[in-house]
Amino acid sequence: MALVKPFSSYRPRKDIVSEVAALPYDVYNRAEAKEVVKDKPLSFLRIDRAETSFDDSVDTYAPCVYAKAKELLDGMIDRGEYIQDTKDMYYIYELTMDGRKQTGIVACASIDDYIDGTIKKHENTRADKEIDRITHVDTCNAQTGPIFLAYRAQDNIDSIVNKVKENQPEYSFTSEDGIHHSVWLISDESDVEAIRTGFDGLSDIYIADGHHRAASAVKVGIKRREANPDTVGDEEYNFFLSVLFPHNQLKILPYNRVIKDLNGYTKEEYLNKVSECFDVCVLDAPFSPDEKCSFGMYLDGQWYKLTAKDSIISDDPVDGLDVSILQDNLLNPILGIEDPRTDKRIDFVGGIRGLAELEKRANSDMCLAFSMYPTSIEELFDVADANLLMPPKSTWFEPKLRSGIFIHRL
Repeated sequence: MALVKPFSSYRPRKDIVSEVAALPYDVYNRAEAKEVVKDKPLSFLRIDRAETSFDDSVDTYAPCVYAKAKELLDGMIDRGEYIQDTKDMYYIYELTMDGRKQTGIVACASIDDYIDGTIKKHENTRADKEIDRITHVDTCNAQTGPIFLAYRAQDNIDSIVNKVKENQPEYSFTSEDGIHHSVWLISDESDVEAIRTGFDGLSDIYIADGHHRAASAVKVGIKRREANPDTVGDEEYNFFLSVLFPHNQLKILPYNRVIKDLNGYTKEEYLNKVSECFDVCVLDAPFSPDEKCSFGMYLDGQWYKLTAKDSIISDDPVDGLDVSILQDNLLNPILGIEDPRTDKRIDFVGGIRGLAELEKRANSDMCLAFSMYPTSIEELFDVADANLLMPPKSTWFEPKLRSGIFIHRL
């Protein structure tokens, strides 16, 4: 059974919420983040990436950076730019992109459910990234970026959400990237209890995006438990800020690949090697796969369609993923890319950027590009249910949740 509890969020005033809401901290590098906040004094990115307040000579992870983040957050609360709700509640957060809506419930998930595997992961995390967010959460005494969770859709939860959405939203604004954001409050006690009961009946919840934020929040909670031997379990540090979405509303975009070189092969030698495991078809237009086990490939101004031969297709939850088929039968054995996490000869391009970006990269700093068929949410569930891990960069979720709309103080 999953424990997903209501909470009293700190939220920005209605008149400034569109200026506060910001894309996740890890979408930007330091230079990009600095440019974004330059003319946006209320952007939450200033808190998520507080190094933007300093000269570039100051290390991104210096103690003064985290102290600055706390100072900025506390200042917004002290000035009344953030106001805390007076009672525990759930919140509805709906994002609309190109006419498609996905509607989630903002709540606090249990670190114990993460520890015991009720909340399932499908990616490894990196220690350096964890340390950054652990320090940020611990210093600010707040979780500021929600974890993107998914669950198998439940009619009883859907019915409450649909009923509440008949009311006027608390927030309604369109961000610069064209995504519309709407928020409703689930404050009626009977509705709150119905939502709580609905989640109580779930045995599995899945991290869709935000593995590092989740791991960091859990480690802060464990650290505080150890520092407080009288912990009873209902303290706020035992929970982490989340948005939970039903699986049937989610869309995963492909996570495409670009490669630096052909690993010493000539074009002809490379294509011959590829044809051992894939059927290769020359195309006269850019190609985005429309079915599993097929891949677009762009090389030397030419698009190709690659279709995996039956001999390399697997029913295994991980080996059967398209990203695994490409990695295990082409990128590693032919191009010599053994570890895509660390190899500098490979880069990853979110599907939101389109095929033109692949051509651009392959014609400039890279030489080869692959367009992928997106991993499905069911494949993600299958991998997590088997307690396995996906290869890196297997999923790209759009639209991105905004940080700064909801703050969970510890």
